Amino acid sequence: MPGMPPPADGERQTLIEFLAFNQNAFFSVAHGLTDEQARSTPSVSALSIGGLIKHAAFVQRGWAERAACAPEFPPPDPRPFQEQMAGYQDQHVMRDDENLVDLLEDLRKANDEVLAVFAEKDLDTQVPVPGDVPWFPKDVESWPVRWVALHLIEELTRHAGHADIIRESIDRATMYELMAAHEEWPETDFIKRWRPAS
Repeated sequence: MPGMPPPADGERQTLIEFLAFNQNAFFSVAHGLTDEQARSTPSVSALSIGGLIKHAAFVQRGWAERAACAPEFPPPDPRPFQEQMAGYQDQHVMRDDENLVDLLEDLRKANDEVLAVFAEKDLDTQVPVPGDVPWFPKDVESWPVRWVALHLIEELTRHAGHADIIRESIDRATMYELMAAHEEWPETDFIKRWRPAS
């Protein structure tokens, strides 16, 4: 993948290209990490790269389900509130019984599911805003599917930035050298592929 989303014909394909670009950032930022490194929290943040990968999969699936079910609400979560909150907290943490390979594979599946929704759904379809979520606006009844796509781009961009800082705190690796290694770009005088420290 190039270092920037490619130009695209039309609004839908432009949204999809920017969404896919930000989805893929997590594969580069995790390149070369051990499970222990992916689980670590080396910065002032309590977040880890593994936890951010889990959250990226979870949040995309939630919003894609809202878009796919629009103009209706998705089916309600049948779990008790305490279980829902425990699940929400778990999505930000890479547990000892989880490994990076499986988390990345789940993210890859989530990415494909999400792109399929935005490839098919009418961008003008109104997605209802749940009134019981405290950070959602109270004066907006719905937003279009295109807003959901843009929101996911914003969400993934924010968390990819978190992951960049955490990765740099682990081993000083930075985005372009990680992208070059993950994507196997040809090396130049300007950019070299990331390699583990000897």
